[in-house]
Amino acid sequence: MNAIRRIRTIVVDDEPIARLALRVLLERDPELELVADGDAVAAVGLVARERPDLLFLDVHMPVLDGFELLERIGVETVPAVVFVTAWDRHALRAFDVGAVDYLLKPFDDERFTLTLARVKQRLAGPATGTARVHRLMARAGDRVTMVDLEQVDWIEAADYYACLHVGTASHLVRRTMGDLEHLLDPARFFRLHRSAIVNLERVRELKPDGRGEPTAVLASGAVLRVGKGRVESLRRRLAAEPPESASLTGRGRPGEH
Repeated sequence: MNAIRRIRTIVVDDEPIARLALRVLLERDPELELVADGDAVAAVGLVARERPDLLFLDVHMPVLDGFELLERIGVETVPAVVFVTAWDRHALRAFDVGAVDYLLKPFDDERFTLTLARVKQRLAGPATGTARVHRLMARAGDRVTMVDLEQVDWIEAADYYACLHVGTASHLVRRTMGDLEHLLDPARFFRLHRSAIVNLERVRELKPDGRGEPTAVLASGAVLRVGKGRVESLRRRLAAEPPESASLTGRGRPGEH
């Protein structure tokens, strides 16, 4: 019988004591394999050599911070990233680059267990037998209608709903963005950041806004913010290069899936 493949994990922090503390917690879980740890500079080579499934990553580090490290190695090269930091102000940016979780120090065992559960769910991907959908039932005022997903320009998070933008019309569906990631065709749709998914066929231009932030301009004229860690993945998708994974976030190791 073949052994179950363990989740290859790297811990990145500039403080050796912090790395040791995380290793102690992670080594309790038999489904994880701790393959390396180091600071951000060392991690560039470690990730290239070890090709981990999971990266536990500090934010504030000298030379390279956590976000600069992801830009250096390519946000799509590691299927799951968890930020571990004492600073709460970077949480939105962390989710923009597709992080599984943002673990704020100090945390207890229960919170850490929840993080590992989220990691395993991300790495497991859609449940076996999950089918891509082509139409969704949605609300438009008092009416209920079926929306053809090929006609959707982009999708916006709205609490526990999602808003489907179709030309000048919009439709609410009782789905979270996470639900939609499992249901939508990844060859057609791309997650720009935590709160927006775009139909790639509707993107006409990528350009910076007045503040230099990256945006996608759609055929409808809508201008959508693009998470900084997602820009290169989006450019590759628009250039019709082969996707590196079967998820809307574009996460995964090259050559797999």
